[in-house]
Amino acid sequence: MKAHEIYNAIDPALVTQMLDWFRENDRNVYRSAVSSLAQSRKLRLAFIQKKPLSDQYDWILKTLKSKQSDTIGEHLVQVWLMAGNQEMLANFCDAMGIEHDGKGSVTGELPETLDDELLCKAVDQLVADFDPKLVTLYLQVFNLQKPGGWGNLGGKLANDERLGLA
Repeated sequence: MKAHEIYNAIDPALVTQMLDWFRENDRNVYRSAVSSLAQSRKLRLAFIQKKPLSDQYDWILKTLKSKQSDTIGEHLVQVWLMAGNQEMLANFCDAMGIEHDGKGSVTGELPETLDDELLCKAVDQLVADFDPKLVTLYLQVFNLQKPGGWGNLGGKLANDERLGLA
């Protein structure tokens, strides 16, 4: 899935959670993202900022659903996952035997293949410990890190009924 496809399928509450996190923890990223999205629509930032917060969030999600917003959308979700969900990322890397910095940021090369058994165990543990929608979002974004993704992870995302974005 591309970023715009993720935003088309995602539960809007998860996007609200992400945007709230940025507003509380990194306003510069929030402002920069809104500014970039506004520019892509030929709007001034002030026009968006004058809207009530719920209207801003609705506009941001609507804009992120556009194919032309893929880069911004992917960057936003990556930053949120890397900064705001480090425990989940680290748990996944540990379960998969992927070298990371202790916060879930991969330090070595991504594996060429993912072991099926380890993947099943990792997903089971993540779904038990975290919101399944958040787990699904992370796995979708992780699968974007390799051209074409990992076949078994893509299959897991497509066929495991616990792994839905909506």
